[in-house]
Amino acid sequence: MTQALKSVELSPKLATKSGRPLSIGVGTGTKVKDLKRADASNSESIIQTLKLALDSGFFHVDTAECYTTHPEVAEALKRSSKKREDLFVVTKYIPPGNVFFEQKSTGAHNFVDLALEELGTDYLDAVLLHHPFFKPDIKPDLETAWKDLIEAKKLGKVRHIGVSNFRVEDLKTISKISAIETDNNASYQPAINQIEFHPYLQEQSPGIVKYCQENNILVEAYGPLTPLFRVKEEEKDHPLSGLLPELSAKYDRTPAQILLRYTLQKGILPITTSSKEERIRQSLEVFDFSIDQADVDKIDSVGSTYKLRTFFIGQF
Repeated sequence: MTQALKSVELSPKLATKSGRPLSIGVGTGTKVKDLKRADASNSESIIQTLKLALDSGFFHVDTAECYTTHPEVAEALKRSSKKREDLFVVTKYIPPGNVFFEQKSTGAHNFVDLALEELGTDYLDAVLLHHPFFKPDIKPDLETAWKDLIEAKKLGKVRHIGVSNFRVEDLKTISKISAIETDNNASYQPAINQIEFHPYLQEQSPGIVKYCQENNILVEAYGPLTPLFRVKEEEKDHPLSGLLPELSAKYDRTPAQILLRYTLQKGILPITTSSKEERIRQSLEVFDFSIDQADVDKIDSVGSTYKLRTFFIGQF
């Protein structure tokens, strides 16, 4: 079918150090970290999968302290033929008090230093606070952690600072801190808010997408393919189970490509992952077609009839 290609508008327009506009990210979260925790010998296969993604065209890599995948990311970057300035490497600092992994860092700035060492790089493209749910009886608090990231950016260790899973009120809290920081007109406002987003969870928290997009904060989506892979088997006849195959046939794309393109056309940048070469390649083949606005609206409408939150279930 012939149609006008709808451009994807992302704001702010982040880029690699060499100037390449930011694109879809490859993640090392839930499935990857679980694979490593199940058996440490899986480390090599994780490295190979990440290298495959890089060789296939990915250059935006997302990791985190609690994923414990810094060593695998570092080795994949080392084996890749890509120059460091052509990559966009993101990691996340998690507030202390978690019981599911042994935390090495003692604060956000200390985490940045550890991450630089573990990832084998002299700068990070972005560091995010993984969530805003700091425990009141454990230091640091949210304000201190954000100030630490501002300091790391001032020192040139980090190019951009941001957050993940933040609500509007959390963003307003750190924005007040950022507003009083001045240094040669540099911005210390959050550049990114990475949230769970898909048709079954179009607002992780009330008004968050609109607020971010109106305040020059890039919304990144983790779990964008949730309707395909996280719906319970007994609920396989969920609302999108009929619409996605229909749109897949209409646009001659896979259901995953439909969801990734849908996310992009919502002005949101998806983070995705796969161990299969074909799916890795297909994840990048979403910039040469557009979904009609009527179909985007239909995904919104049908998706809103079914609610599925898969992360931070007790916090929102």
